[in-house]
Amino acid sequence: MPLSPVILATDALIYLLVCAVLAFFWYARRHQHLLAPWRHVAKSRTAMGAWVVLVGYLFIGFCDTLHFRLAVGQNEQGETLYDTQIQSVLDVMLAPLQEMREKTYSAPFATHSYSKEMIEQPNGEQIRDFPRLQYGGRHLVDPETEKWPDILRRSLLGIGLGAGAFLLLLALRFRFKLLRFHTWRRSTDCAAQHSAALVLLILLMLVGMAIMLGGAYHILGTDKIGEDVLYQALKSIRTGLVIGALTTLIMLPAAILLGVMAGYFRGWVDDVIQYLYTTLNSVPGVLLIAAAILMMQVYMSNHPDQFNSLAERADFRLLFLCLILGVTSWTSLCRLLRGETLKLRQLDYVYAAQALGVSHFRILLRHILPNVMHIVLIVIVLDFSGLVLAEAVLSYINIGVDPNTNSWGNMINSARLELAREPVVWWSLFAAFAFMFVLVLAANLLADAVRDAFDPRLHEKQS
Repeated sequence: MPLSPVILATDALIYLLVCAVLAFFWYARRHQHLLAPWRHVAKSRTAMGAWVVLVGYLFIGFCDTLHFRLAVGQNEQGETLYDTQIQSVLDVMLAPLQEMREKTYSAPFATHSYSKEMIEQPNGEQIRDFPRLQYGGRHLVDPETEKWPDILRRSLLGIGLGAGAFLLLLALRFRFKLLRFHTWRRSTDCAAQHSAALVLLILLMLVGMAIMLGGAYHILGTDKIGEDVLYQALKSIRTGLVIGALTTLIMLPAAILLGVMAGYFRGWVDDVIQYLYTTLNSVPGVLLIAAAILMMQVYMSNHPDQFNSLAERADFRLLFLCLILGVTSWTSLCRLLRGETLKLRQLDYVYAAQALGVSHFRILLRHILPNVMHIVLIVIVLDFSGLVLAEAVLSYINIGVDPNTNSWGNMINSARLELAREPVVWWSLFAAFAFMFVLVLAANLLADAVRDAFDPRLHEKQS
């Protein structure tokens, strides 16, 4: 085979999470009471626009999750040998950006280096000047006069490419009736569809511009080692999504199980669970995470034979960070579920089930858990953006992901020293901030719509 698939630990959990989400929506399609809130979400113009942005982020993150090793030859026995470097589908898609490495810093759309060097002239004389970049604007003969007209031309071509892709999607939709499921027709209105279409058009235009400009210029400049900043920002998307999604996946079982048990059984069970999450909340979260990360680093240093590549070491640290964040962030949801379960336990249908001899497990599964799921969904969506920001903060103080892992936190951490230069190197910080801001904003807008759709008290006020 020309390549060998590789499944890292975080990859397996992401696949599991994707299967769980698909299974939930497949199950919800047959139950109107589960589908009704999502129809309400789909009627929101801001939610649909935010959803399109999130789908774009999810697509990039999933492409970066499909890992493999390329074949490099065969041994004497005819067995295929594979490269030790692990790549992803996104690496293949961004190969031109990855190969465009300069010597050091260069500003966005620059054709010359950001710092002066000694340049040898054809006559042998050496002068100190800004040298031409190896890749940025290399097709230009006279950058002073040709650069901006060329950028404008490529931008217009990219906008046309994006608009053409959008029209192609519309033609495919009307020709093959794509995206016209029954739930889509019944749950969305024209305003929400137009909002989603407008955001999709803007995204496709930006992608088209990036495609046309990325092969000729460094759109967001380069960093200290000459690596394209746009490539770093795109590769960091998976890290942010993994932190937000896997931490939620890890915290949910403990929060739901302990919260529901504390509210339903009360007594000594409630006392023990309250003591547990109160004690955990008393420990400073940053210190607990720092101690856990240091212990993990000691373990990795003492057992290097358990990691076959740098990618596996970085993935193990990322998974361990998700685990620690999950351990320290389940308490708030547990407290909310405890309070809601205490209220549900006093309702008549629960008393009736107990009087009929229904087991506690069946009551929790059939009567309590479905009625607290709206709180779970609301907290999940609201906490996602907070976890993405937490990764940036932790990586900034060097207790986050591995330094070799592309993340917005590592970009911000490396940019703090660049801000002290003269002139200031600002584009690394700007790129990390912009990509993180768009993701968090889209997640928060969607969270508002989900909260409004799943909050029964809001529906009572509106009715």
